[in-house]
Amino acid sequence: MSMNVGDRIPDILGIDENGQEVRASDFAGKKLVLYFYPKDSTPGCTSQACNLRDNYEVLGDKGYEVLGVSVQDGKSHKRFIEKNALPFHLIADTEHTLNEAFGTWGEKSMCGRKYMGTFRTTFIIDENGIIERVMGPKEIKVKEHSQQILQNQ
Repeated sequence: MSMNVGDRIPDILGIDENGQEVRASDFAGKKLVLYFYPKDSTPGCTSQACNLRDNYEVLGDKGYEVLGVSVQDGKSHKRFIEKNALPFHLIADTEHTLNEAFGTWGEKSMCGRKYMGTFRTTFIIDENGIIERVMGPKEIKVKEHSQQILQNQ
């Protein structure tokens, strides 16, 4: 399955770092930056999260909320949030259910080794839960991600 521009996202998104259920309806009336990233505390993922953190107020002023998703558990997410002072929640998609629903889970390759993992992808969702824009792995620049989100808005 894969989510595309024009699709409504599912209401139940998953469980955050605090064990709380996260729903799309929690963000009704706001735009949502739902970003899928491969792994907590890796260089690229940290750069991306910190760029979103550093521009969180600007994104908020434009009506955006930010929500990250990776397959690490809540404990890992809590450490990642605390270490980097992230002002947004992270969904612990340990069974990669949300990744599969959005089409961000698949076979990857590094140094000739094949494995299953998350494709770095960001979905921009409107105030009604409809996907407006999808930014794929080749498009995302982790150190400039907020600026990429804000252009073309």
